[in-house]
Amino acid sequence: MTEAQNYQEIPHFTGRNVSIAEIADAMHKDRQFVRVGIQKGYLKFGVAFKPENSTEYSYYCPDKRVWEEIGYFCPEAG
Repeated sequence: MTEAQNYQEIPHFTGRNVSIAEIADAMHKDRQFVRVGIQKGYLKFGVAFKPENSTEYSYYCPDKRVWEEIGYFCPEAG
């Protein structure tokens, strides 16, 4: 393989929050797999935050970290 074939262009990251649904589709996993993986710290591309007195988590998965961890990038939500 030549050096040119090995070259992968680095995308222009914006810090976009990639949705759990989009990540699950890219990984061919269900959404709950992704949510629990982030909550437990197994999936390192996002953070889960549960506000005090709440039963629901909020997630932040920046586009750069998603790309670094699973190789998925889309400049805008699909």
